[in-house]
Order: sequence, then structure tokens, then C-alpha cells
Amino acid sequence: MQHHIAEQYFDEKYLKLLSEQFPTSQAVYTEIINLQAILNLPKATEHFMSDVHGEAEAFEHILNNCSGVIRERVRAIFRHELTASEQDDLCTLVYYPREKLALLDKNEKTDKWYYDTLLQLVRIARHLSSVYTRSKVRKALPQTYAYIIDELLRASAIGEESRHDYHVHIIESIVATSSANDFIISLSELIKRLAVDHLHIVGDLFDRGAHADKILDRLMSYHSLDIQWGNHDICWMGAAAGSDACIASVVRNNIRYNSYDLLERSYGISLRELALFAQNTYCTDDAITPINKAIAVILFKLEGQLIKRSPDFAMGDRLFLDKIDLTNKTVQIGNQSFDLITADFPTIDPADPYALSPEETSIMQGLRKSFRESERLQKHINFLYENGSLYLVYNNNLLFHGCIPLHMYGSFRPVTCAGRHFAGKDYLDFCDRIARRAWHEHDQAALDWMWYLWCGKYSPLSGRVVKTFERTFIADKSCWVEPQDAYYNLTESAHVCERILAEFGLTGDHCHIINGHTPVKTIKGEKPLRAQGKLLVIDGGFCKAYHAKTGIAGYTLIASARGMRIKAHRPFQGVAYALVNNADIESDDDSFELEEKPLKIANTDIGTSIKERISSLSALLFAYRTGELAEHKA
Repeated sequence: MQHHIAEQYFDEKYLKLLSEQFPTSQAVYTEIINLQAILNLPKATEHFMSDVHGEAEAFEHILNNCSGVIRERVRAIFRHELTASEQDDLCTLVYYPREKLALLDKNEKTDKWYYDTLLQLVRIARHLSSVYTRSKVRKALPQTYAYIIDELLRASAIGEESRHDYHVHIIESIVATSSANDFIISLSELIKRLAVDHLHIVGDLFDRGAHADKILDRLMSYHSLDIQWGNHDICWMGAAAGSDACIASVVRNNIRYNSYDLLERSYGISLRELALFAQNTYCTDDAITPINKAIAVILFKLEGQLIKRSPDFAMGDRLFLDKIDLTNKTVQIGNQSFDLITADFPTIDPADPYALSPEETSIMQGLRKSFRESERLQKHINFLYENGSLYLVYNNNLLFHGCIPLHMYGSFRPVTCAGRHFAGKDYLDFCDRIARRAWHEHDQAALDWMWYLWCGKYSPLSGRVVKTFERTFIADKSCWVEPQDAYYNLTESAHVCERILAEFGLTGDHCHIINGHTPVKTIKGEKPLRAQGKLLVIDGGFCKAYHAKTGIAGYTLIASARGMRIKAHRPFQGVAYALVNNADIESDDDSFELEEKPLKIANTDIGTSIKERISSLSALLFAYRTGELAEHKA
């Protein structure tokens, strides 16, 4: 039977290649034993975040406190030894070790304080490291102090006084050599590294908040992560790839949210030519500022050109510049006429309303050059491509930012893509491919798709009719309503969610869809957990602009060996306040799908890969023992 399995699944060529890595039976069974041991370790913690929207300070704090995981561990370890205030102090030190050490008075940082603090940090790190192999922990250690910290993490056995004394002498030496600050910083970073094994960002790092660049810098140094692109991300990706419509959209968004610094200081993209043009072209005593009006008109011209050359997008109903009546100061939308808040459109030629003026053409040429040549922006966008995708299947979860277009009766909606129809998983795969093509080939068709993915009616990243023109130029809010894809209503049903999960190969009780994109209005009674637990919407409004709408300041999701928990966060009051007052982000914890027995690595995707590896190694071991392959003994 064993021989049959070996022949059926592992051909001789594959086993010979494997034998180069494991040349003897001893090498093979040693690796099998090692892998079997790994399968029985607890499942490591995953951390899910979405719709951060440039809020760098709050994002950094959530990373530092690991959505409360650090505080929970501190309470579990020291609940009978430290007061609540002392626990808070220790947590803040872990979150911001450099800043907290600098803030403490010299008289507070006695040798005893350093000694006690180092022991406490070692205990936290030891507790967190217990769910990993020693090899993985060693890889996480700061190189400078790797040997010493590795020794400190080796717990003393009961009654083994010599090893305890050994640890005490190490810590006393650290304090005596005035290297305690460095060790505190290193141990704090290790604790945060061990508390969360993998981070998922379910879209929208950019726009609204001012510091998406700082968030990306932080993510580029993170140990293990994946990113599902959001509609705001894809717009920046399209702009960096050279899409004029995406460039104009990005510039308009940054002007609208007063985030000039992100463009000009962080990415070196000057708006001076646009600002001067606006000042010299548009009137100032109007309902809309000259620079807002200037970029909006450029955007709607570029969108009109793109819609006309892309019939597959079927967005002719979004062409409005040719329907403006300057005499009556109105615009025709469908069968209805709406008053405009301004009739100051000196660059719109009624004979060719979607043509850029020479000045507008010059502005766009300059902006395109700046976006393409911004070294820091290109580095950040390349990181998004290398570590991101349109969707991800990971440990029984389907992650994507927005939606999967559905008909109103629940079937997957076909979307015309380059003359073909795609629906469901095939459509998302097409969108992922076309986004990568835009980055690598920069052809016009792919660049136009980047704009469609940003705001197209059937974009899986948007899933609604984006009414930028109406919201910019029309006061009547009745025409501002943006119809959404049927997905957003239909996925209140567990049956629909199960059908979507099955489309991506996920079946069973513990499979979930995880989305961002649509802020959960907690203040109105909405819940992030929907469809009998099949759908998790974790956009709770990180961005300050959404706090009043949602009633909270963001959701995060934690998945560990014990189950899954959604954390609802209160607004962060800033690092300075946190340091002085030991103030954490207050969070409400909503646990669900608690496991009767803690999950193990065997229950994860990594576990599946390890089992496949064990199977192939078992076939190699059988081949050695039956003589089908010769061992390469030295």
C-alpha cells in the first residue's frame, strides 16, 4: 500500500531532487519529527485592520498594543503582582520604549527599577515565545543581543536554581554596564513582534488622513503581512503608474482633505502650477475655491475622454460637461435639470467640452512626470504590488476590500472585460491581472482600468455609482445618493455568503468573508458581524472624519488559537497623552467562534503545507528503505 502511494504521488525525478536536500534516512526522519512537532504548536495570532486612511498615529498605536493583546498578556501574568497602575505603566513602556524612557525622571530609573523592569519584560517575552519554535523565535531576536536574550528566554525548570541564578547575573550585568535602556527597547520590540504573527490590511491606506506615507514606511518594516488593495489604494497605484484620471483624482482628494503635505513634502509632487493656474483663471467669490474648481474640471474632462474610449465600462451616463447650460446655470442629469452652484467654467469649450486647454495639458504633463519620478511614492506603490492583491484566501477566510458584483437575485454579475465576460472569482482574477499590467506595461487600456477599479459601478473595490460631479457642483443632495451593488444587501444572508465562499473553494462552518470599505455605523445599531457570522465588516472609521458617523474610531479583528474577536476602538488621544497618562485606546471586545480546544498549526494553511511536506518526505524515506533510491552517506 505504501509503495503504491509513493509511486502514485511522487515520481522518481521529484524524489531525487528532494534527496539532494535530505541525503540520508536519518536526515529525512529528523525533518519529519521536526515538522510533526510544529503541527502541534498553537495557531499563532493573526491581526486584521482595514480603512486606516492615513491616520498614522492611531495606526501605530494599534500596532504597538496589538489590539489589546499586549495588555491582556500583562494582566494575565502580573494580575497578582502589580497594581492596575503599574500594569498600565509597563504596557506603555512596551508600546513606546524610547519615548517612555526619555520621559522618566533620572531618579525613577534606579538600578532596582531597571532590574525589576527587565525581569518583567523577559517574563512577557518568554510567555509569548512559547507558541513558536525556538528557531522562529531566534530569527525574531534583535541581532545585537540575540545570544543574551535567547538565554534569558530559556525558562528555568522547577528546582533548577543554577539557571535562575544565571539569569539573575545576566540582568545584573546588563544594569551594571548601563546597557539596560537598549535591552528594554529590544525586549519591547520582541514582545510586539511575538504578540502577532501575521498582519492583514484589508484595504485603504491612503486618503483623508495626512500620513499614509508614514503608515507605508511602518508596514515596509513589518515582519509578516499581506494587503488587499482598497479603492483609494488602487487610485494611488494608478496615479503612480501614469493614469491621468487617477492622478487628477488623487490630487482632488488631497486638496479636498487639505493633505497638501502628503503630496508636496512627502512625495515631492508640487501643486504650484495648478494653484497659479487656478488663481489666474477662476473667480474667488464663488461657492467653490479656485483650486478645487480647477482640478475638478480637469478631472471631469479626463474622465469623459476615458469613458468615451472605453465602451466596455458602459458609463456614458456619467458624462455631464456637455450637458451644462451656462446661461441658466443648470446641468441635465437623466430627465431632470439641476441648478449648479457655479457657472464659472472658462476652460470648457462648448464645441469640445472634454478637451483640456493648453494650460490644463501642461499641468497634467507636469503632474504625471512628478508622480512617475517620485522615488518615495514609487517605492511605496511597488511595495503594495509586491505584498498585495485584490483578494486573498487565508486560513478559511476570504479577504477583499469591497464587494463581488451580484445581480439583485444573488447570482454573480458578469462584467465585460476586454471584450469578454467575467464573473465571481474569474472577474477578481482579471482585475488583479490588469492592475499588475498597468504597473509593468503602462498601456492605456490597463491604465484606464485602474480608474475604473477606483470608481467604476461594478468595480469590486467600490461597488457603487460614485457621484463626484454631483457632490462637487450641485447643492441639491437628492442627487448625491450613490446606489450600491446588490452585494451589500444580499450578504446579510448566510446562504449568499456561503455561495461566495464556495466560489473561492471555502466550505464549512468556520469560513468567513472579511471586508472593509463600508463604515459600520455602530451609533445607529449596525454590527460588524453579519450573516450568522459568515461576514465580518471591519471598517469602523479609523479616519477622524468618520468618527461622528460610526460612533467609534475603528474595528480590528484578532484570530488566535482560542477563536476570533472583534475589537471596537475609541478615539486615540495622541502619543503624548498616552505617555504622560499611560492611556491606551479603549476597546470593546466582542468574542465569537470560541474554540473548545485551542487550534493548532495543523488547522491552518501552513499546517496543510507542512502535511504535504511530511507526505513527500515519507515517500522519500520509503524509497530509501526499499532501495528504490540510494542514500548519499558521507
